[in-house]
Amino acid sequence: MSEGDSIGDSVHGKPSVVYRFFSRLGQIYQSWLDKSTPYTAVRWIVTLGLSFIYMIRVYLLQGWYIVTYALGIYHLNLFIAFLSPKVDPSLMEDSDDGPSLPTRQNEEFRPFIRRLPEFKFWHSATKGILVAMACTFFEAFNVPVFWPILVMYFIMLFCITMKRQIKHMIKYRYIPFTHGKRKYKGKEDVGKTFAS
Repeated sequence: MSEGDSIGDSVHGKPSVVYRFFSRLGQIYQSWLDKSTPYTAVRWIVTLGLSFIYMIRVYLLQGWYIVTYALGIYHLNLFIAFLSPKVDPSLMEDSDDGPSLPTRQNEEFRPFIRRLPEFKFWHSATKGILVAMACTFFEAFNVPVFWPILVMYFIMLFCITMKRQIKHMIKYRYIPFTHGKRKYKGKEDVGKTFAS
């Protein structure tokens, strides 16, 4: 491999200006993502705000219904991955290779681990809204379609998918939402000291 063959290298072995620019841009973006991690409510409020702006834009422009439908399907897919466990219990039925979800009260508590963590769910949903918003600036994505059919089909798809997911939750006895860690009570302290 000769000098300058690797990605981002210039002829003299130093990273090119373009590579350094995009590398630095990626670092700044990742830094902002890292800083936003603890602010769950604020992140979701911003995403809902972007979603509201997108819906207003589509309503005012009276078009881009296919893009909106695709965004809805994408968000539904993300939501199902968010509700699903990382390891599917139906696959664990046949083998005893790994940990499983507790099925009885006296079994050890194991927290629910999602296939798609909350932060990645938020990040992907926000990126999806921004991509859909960008698509509304290009007339090529404005395919004429009778939108009530798309709405009815999406509602039908949502109901069927959620019904299947809820049946899966009931069959394998898992709940995708936890309200924090379990609190165990120790012996009560009566406040008496022992004299020797």
